[in-house]
Amino acid sequence: MSDSPAQTFVSTGTLPAREAIGALVEAAYAQFREERSGRVADYIPALAEADPQAFGICVANTHGDALAVGDAGQPFSIQSVSKPFVFALVCDALGPDEAAARLGVDATGLPFNSIMAVELRADRTTNPLVNSGAIATTSLVPGASAEQRWRAVREGLSRFAGRELAFDERVYRSEAESNERNEGVAHLLRGYGRVYCDPDEATDVYTRQCSLLVTARDLAVMGATLAGGGVNPLTGQPVVSADTCRRVLAVMATAGLYERSGTWLYDVGLPGKSGVSGGIVTVSPGKGSVAVYSPPLDEAGNSVRGQLVTRYLSERLGLNLFVSAPAI
Repeated sequence: MSDSPAQTFVSTGTLPAREAIGALVEAAYAQFREERSGRVADYIPALAEADPQAFGICVANTHGDALAVGDAGQPFSIQSVSKPFVFALVCDALGPDEAAARLGVDATGLPFNSIMAVELRADRTTNPLVNSGAIATTSLVPGASAEQRWRAVREGLSRFAGRELAFDERVYRSEAESNERNEGVAHLLRGYGRVYCDPDEATDVYTRQCSLLVTARDLAVMGATLAGGGVNPLTGQPVVSADTCRRVLAVMATAGLYERSGTWLYDVGLPGKSGVSGGIVTVSPGKGSVAVYSPPLDEAGNSVRGQLVTRYLSERLGLNLFVSAPAI
């Protein structure tokens, strides 16, 4: 009898050939570039200035290939799309059980900035992809001070992107000046013992992380890192563990599009995360990632064109996790 460990099997495949992906990305861009639904976020002054016509798509695989069209190289603030990646850093540092116990992982079914979501849970946790849970997540980033935690966040997200991410001071200042609700959420969490450093420091670092600049290409690479077991496909460097990736993707699948997460999973069948600046990233485990930048949002705060493009590409690239061929 062999002493070698049993073979591990995984339910992943590969993306189609590069030419087929490129043709479908171009087709998606052509089909949805005239879509005019949705509104640019205006509750943060700096975000209200975004061009509603900006539109870029990028598909990246786990081997370092990326196919992009439109404004896929245009920088924008990452906003809430930062949440799963910071959760990945914390999950890797604390371990999945400790992270889940401190933060929660269940979907709230409520808007991203809901205070009621905290009050309705007996243990006062939510999940890392809504604001309350994201602030708590940031408070758990390793570091003895706010500056050390901020440095760890910026360096960690830069490793996901495969390049050093710039910080938009103007977006940060704009958000910090209208941040009363997040500050209130952080102090509520402190009252329940669910924020793990000074609440004002946690809110400030969270606001800074949301102000990092990315492109749709960056988000596709970041998503492909989660798709590839935590190894960045451009640099070949491990960022987080494969075990962390599967935990993060599970939370993205159930809570990544807030109260529309169930509909998203029903239609698209993939873990995803959106942000109010118009970015959206979707991950197909083992295959790669689809990222879209388009600022107009629906009422839940999700990019309208981003959702349309991702649904289109999920169907045509064979990404949906729940699709199977009839057994014969």
